[in-house]
Amino acid sequence: MTAERRAVQVVISGRVQGVGYRAWTVEQAGLRELAGWVRNQPDGTVEAVFAGDALDVDAMLDSCWKGPAGALVTDIKVAETEEPGLTGFSQR
Repeated sequence: MTAERRAVQVVISGRVQGVGYRAWTVEQAGLRELAGWVRNQPDGTVEAVFAGDALDVDAMLDSCWKGPAGALVTDIKVAETEEPGLTGFSQR
């Protein structure tokens, strides 16, 4: 039996730039063996795509609410998306 896969695009709002959020995301996604990417947006948000085992994606979304020390997440918008067709997780 294969694990159910899920891919989501997220936009994380709050104090998420200048606090190491992208590097933290790369580390956390790697621990969960997720594929995708993360980048800062000009409006001060962080955007990411997470793809992998559905339970691991859900766990990543939960951890995004906490983030690294210094982060203060106020909102996370989640939209289902297509598999990014990537291996590994990168910071853009």
